[in-house]
Amino acid sequence: MIVLTNRYEINMCEGPLFGKILRFALPLMLSSILQLLFNAADIVVVSRYAADGNTALAAVGSTSALINLLINLLTGLSVGATVIVSRYMGARNHSAVTRAVHTAITVALCGGVLVGVIGFFFGGTFLSWMDTPPTVLPDAALYMKIYFAGLPAMMLYNFGASVLRAVGDTRRPLYYLSAAGVLNVVLNLVFVIVFHLDVAGVALATVISQCLSAVLVIRSLIVNGGAVKLNPAELRIHKTEFLQILRVGIPAGIQGALFSVSNVLIQSSINTLDASMAAAGATSAEGIVIAGNSAANNVEGFIFMAMNAFSQGTVNFVGQNAGAMKMDRVRRVIFLTTGMISVLGLTLGGAVYLCGEFLLGIYRPGETEVIAAGMTRFAYTLFPYFFCGVMDSLASAMRGLGRSVLPMIVSLLGACGFRILWIYTFFAWQPTLGMLYISYPISWALTAAVHAVCLIFTYRKVKRALPSAE
Repeated sequence: MIVLTNRYEINMCEGPLFGKILRFALPLMLSSILQLLFNAADIVVVSRYAADGNTALAAVGSTSALINLLINLLTGLSVGATVIVSRYMGARNHSAVTRAVHTAITVALCGGVLVGVIGFFFGGTFLSWMDTPPTVLPDAALYMKIYFAGLPAMMLYNFGASVLRAVGDTRRPLYYLSAAGVLNVVLNLVFVIVFHLDVAGVALATVISQCLSAVLVIRSLIVNGGAVKLNPAELRIHKTEFLQILRVGIPAGIQGALFSVSNVLIQSSINTLDASMAAAGATSAEGIVIAGNSAANNVEGFIFMAMNAFSQGTVNFVGQNAGAMKMDRVRRVIFLTTGMISVLGLTLGGAVYLCGEFLLGIYRPGETEVIAAGMTRFAYTLFPYFFCGVMDSLASAMRGLGRSVLPMIVSLLGACGFRILWIYTFFAWQPTLGMLYISYPISWALTAAVHAVCLIFTYRKVKRALPSAE
């Protein structure tokens, strides 16, 4: 019997699975959606109240792919921390849990500072390389500088929340993000409407709110961490746990970064296409297509985060049960979470498409060209969006089993490589938005299918190596 030390934790290795997965995923889903609301609040406020709404909206939106590229490696390391803590919990090795927790938080602090410095000083240069339009570039570069100044706080929250999730605690991160979200919205309105700071104002609001969420999650680990209690005096990198976090986390981070590389190329293609359409008189002003794509991408993010909550559940439930050598239970977790994601993705994708014009209108009321550009993206991505969730869930299952290199390679070839090849072949042959956007669903379905085959072989291999599993 696994003994849990506080009421927030979930025993993932015993009892019915369906209800426990929901109990884990629903607060995490709300947390993830709330975190997206930070960016949504930025975009809505700056597009409505900035002096030049279209330019400001395009500036904030054009940074997302690059920001994701620079922080995905660290986010991958947080996945590594989740997997290692989960497996140690399942194996009931509590001294190793303690070492892993302190190693993870130390990595978060050091890595956040390092990547923050890179983003702060070189973000503008990277945006120039992406062909960001000259009218958008100054505001986009300013947003990047302020955003990356707050990256250490973001990483502390992400790693701290990952540690809590490893023992099934998804409620406290939700509470902390709720407080930070309220602060973010209030500061957005104050900085933009009262002080007229525009893009700088929404960036400052985001950073300050992230600092609050980081303080709250670290305090919870120190005061009431339970099995994952944090002692600041013991913060250091423990070699064994660090290497295990790297073993899982680096491939996961590289996978996320590779996806971001392909998204950066797509964003760059959109930037170029937008400029050429404006020059040809197809739109009334440069930035329309970028703004529409940014708004649509932000709306899609809510669907992704809803599905991703179950993908993260896959990592944690598979990790703990693999650590406890309960492989039949691992199989049931995979089937349950994949089914839940498919139903959720299909339902939300259809609902968002039906309400698409209304949702896009929230970001830029009355801007019919922006809304039309966003609906073009929706037409190609929303209905098959569940394939993206299935793809992530199957990759998460392999990481929970301790195999992180294989899903990285599959993602490199099946999604990232495919998208890059598509841009330089089919899109180069017919440079339209539709030809660009259709690369998304094809790459999702292709990668999900290959992940499924690899997971079958991985599961069988792990089970054969644990003859006493059940």
